[in-house]
Amino acid sequence: MKDYKKELTELLLTVVKENASDLHISVGRHPTFRVSGALIPLVRKPILSAEDTEGLIFAMLKEEERKLLTDNKELDFSYSFEDKARFRVNAFYQRGFLGAALRLIPTEIKTFKELNLPDVLADFSRKEQGFFLTVGPIGHGKSTTLASMVDHINHNASKHILTIEDPIEYYFIQDKSIIDQREIRIDTMDFHTALRSMFRQDVNVSMIGEMRDIETVSAAVTAAETGHLILSSLHTNNAAQTIDRIVDSFQPEQQNQIRLQLANALLGIFSQRLVPRISGGRIVAYELLINNAAIKNIIRESRTHEIDMVIETSLESGMISLNRSLASLVREGEITVENAFAYSLNPRELEAMVS
Repeated sequence: MKDYKKELTELLLTVVKENASDLHISVGRHPTFRVSGALIPLVRKPILSAEDTEGLIFAMLKEEERKLLTDNKELDFSYSFEDKARFRVNAFYQRGFLGAALRLIPTEIKTFKELNLPDVLADFSRKEQGFFLTVGPIGHGKSTTLASMVDHINHNASKHILTIEDPIEYYFIQDKSIIDQREIRIDTMDFHTALRSMFRQDVNVSMIGEMRDIETVSAAVTAAETGHLILSSLHTNNAAQTIDRIVDSFQPEQQNQIRLQLANALLGIFSQRLVPRISGGRIVAYELLINNAAIKNIIRESRTHEIDMVIETSLESGMISLNRSLASLVREGEITVENAFAYSLNPRELEAMVS
């Protein structure tokens, strides 16, 4: 019988050693890493059987977690590997077989400068109240950006910070701030229940791992209106789509109300992409919307189709379009023109910027 705990340890050591971001465990495939955005099979390891995938995944789980996985057919959890690394894991069934995707969570929370993030994020972190969102595709650093913002507050202000996550990713070491971290299922039933409780916990700042349902969005926006700084993320492509997604998640008769609340509470939306760097690794390209008087009116009046133009023409106000960010990285020699076009949402507009 195979020692799956030992096999898992060898795989996770290799993830750390090779500086991979993800490990995929799937029946009929070699264990596969993602390095700088590319999938690389570990061909020196045998192709995984159904018994192998189950053995490797169950080696990470307690008995009650195994039951949750088999009953619900999927499970999010975090896994601490000795004292070397932590992983965010999603285990799931496909074609009746178990599989899993493991995301490496760096132990060190990096600063804005180390992550090549703009200094303006520090300005948002200093706000007393409001709603700030990081958005973008899965795997493009949203959680890392939010963690950097939380840690900036932690080291620079005396606040009570609450994180609500599924699962907890980064562990924060308390400095000037008190930081309470709540994990779904372990510390609280769900996001909106934890948010409702927040109103009785003397919280200044709350970081919500992800906006997953109407109740969570509604509670978050209300909290942002009533003296709390709310930081969260959404899987959307840009600022305009983010506002539409939030509004459209509500019933038609509720949409005018949420538009008014969002117009008043929103601070900004930071849409990011991790683009392959010429020198190796990846670098952030981003769009930044700042909620000024023009944006407030656009949100209230349901004219989100105008947001891209406002961002493009508001560089002096601190806003920046994704194309401008990509073009800047090309000029600085950080990324190739080809990759700039691959990550652009409007290649025709980008062409005029890089030609």
